[in-house]
Amino acid sequence: MSQSVERALRILPALAKGPAGLGEVAEVLDVHKSTALRLLRTLQEHGFVYRQGDGRYRLGASLFALAAESIENLDVRDIAHPHLLELNRITGHTVHLALHQDDEVVYVDKVDSRYAVRMYSRIGRPVPLTVAAVAKLLIADLPEPERRALAARIEYPAYTPRSTPDAAAYLRELDLVRAQGWATDIGGHEESLNCLAAPVRGPDGRVVAAMSVSAPGVVLSAVRLLELLPLVRQTADAIGREYSGSGPVQEQEEHRP
Repeated sequence: MSQSVERALRILPALAKGPAGLGEVAEVLDVHKSTALRLLRTLQEHGFVYRQGDGRYRLGASLFALAAESIENLDVRDIAHPHLLELNRITGHTVHLALHQDDEVVYVDKVDSRYAVRMYSRIGRPVPLTVAAVAKLLIADLPEPERRALAARIEYPAYTPRSTPDAAAYLRELDLVRAQGWATDIGGHEESLNCLAAPVRGPDGRVVAAMSVSAPGVVLSAVRLLELLPLVRQTADAIGREYSGSGPVQEQEEHRP
């Protein structure tokens, strides 16, 4: 990386902490003021920094516009799919990815299990909010007033004897899920089905999606399901890092003739 580019990039996180004068920027970069001024003017021309009336510089509108456009056009499904395929290859079990939309949690991707007994679930189909592991993770991440309001207005179907019975029990379970950072559905929706889910977090740490591994109890007991927790969390974390742009950088050298 060229020295000028590196210095210009160092200016941006410095200004993210708040407006700074020319001397402060030069001190951060450990360069003469004339060098800092040249870099700031270049960034200013492109809208990445803005010079205030008091002479100090702050981050510019173009930088925020780029960030917003990038997030808007970023599809977590495209990023997650290779990771879901790999988890399915390793475990052989059904893997899902789900998103929260209004008062629904919807499957947006699925990789079927390798064994004959398949889960009846479809992409685009809402999941039961009160029992599904992915739903618990996504709802648990909501601010407390939103969690309580949602818990008060939804219904609590008794799918099985293990289903969540009421709002009070639901809120207690959401508190647990929020604290531990993962969720399960052990026969809460279908008595024969066990599920383990982990959160996919965005650049601000909020949960942007949830992924899960599911299998019939005859194939994967609750005890054995929990043995997959490190692998499931590792997969979710990898998706989150790639989605946030904070994953490990793999540099490739250019070989020119």
